[in-house]
Amino acid sequence: MTGARPYARRAAAVLAAAALAAAVLLIAFAAACARRGPDRFVATADGVRIAYHIEGKGRPALVFVHGWSCDRTYWRNQIAAFAPTHAVVTVDLAGHGESGADRTEWSIPAFGADVAAVVKREKLRRVVLVGHSMGGEVCLEAARLLPDRVLGIIGVDTFQDLGAVMSPDEIAQYLAPFRADFKAAAGFFVRAMFPWGTNPDLVESIVRDMSSAPPQVALAVFEALFAYVPARALRDVRVPIRVINSDRIPTNVEGNRKLAASFEIQIMAGRGHFPQLEDSAGFNRLLEQTIAELSARR
Repeated sequence: MTGARPYARRAAAVLAAAALAAAVLLIAFAAACARRGPDRFVATADGVRIAYHIEGKGRPALVFVHGWSCDRTYWRNQIAAFAPTHAVVTVDLAGHGESGADRTEWSIPAFGADVAAVVKREKLRRVVLVGHSMGGEVCLEAARLLPDRVLGIIGVDTFQDLGAVMSPDEIAQYLAPFRADFKAAAGFFVRAMFPWGTNPDLVESIVRDMSSAPPQVALAVFEALFAYVPARALRDVRVPIRVINSDRIPTNVEGNRKLAASFEIQIMAGRGHFPQLEDSAGFNRLLEQTIAELSARR
């Protein structure tokens, strides 16, 4: 048995070192969580619980709004980049992420109210709204509800044509494959958003995520999005609109300038529908420039 003692002592030493390392990691994790703060919730006027996360300090506050069948984690590469200088808020719209799905009527104005409820709850006075895809339209409606708080709206691969309108027949035709087989149609739809050569792991992770959305919610939201008319909101929203778009779908710059009080665009060539994930560093540089420009205007 005496021969086993050196191994026992070595094992004890290894276990002690492992325990110390675990304690250090636990302390570091707790400190990181304390810096981030816990996730928060607010109830909207129709009683739906909206989940959101806030990190950092500084003005203007940046409020990030995700797109259709996504959630606030799609902004994960922007939080660390901007939290050192801004209050960074990421929101889960109703029916997405950790927010409630008990909404009886799905609409873009209702989503705008989700965002406005968060801004008001946190008493944010100077805000830049950043919306990806459908999140751009949501930001228009949020700005309607937040007069004198919004410095500008930054769309991400959205607002390609603010004057475009779809007829009910066109909407029905577009949604037919999704109604027949949501998972398959959503997968095809998402893959078509990326150019050849995009990181396949990123593509497939987004395909899995978006095609797993609850079909009853996703279809109702899609229908509401296609029926939405941005030009009506732009009669009330007179803040500058900036977009960071990929070059896969042309943007009607001149047509948009006729509807928006101020419209400017920056292009990320060779990127797809998720530039904030495909090229986070390049996207963050453009976003930082745009935020600085909007802040200077005010």
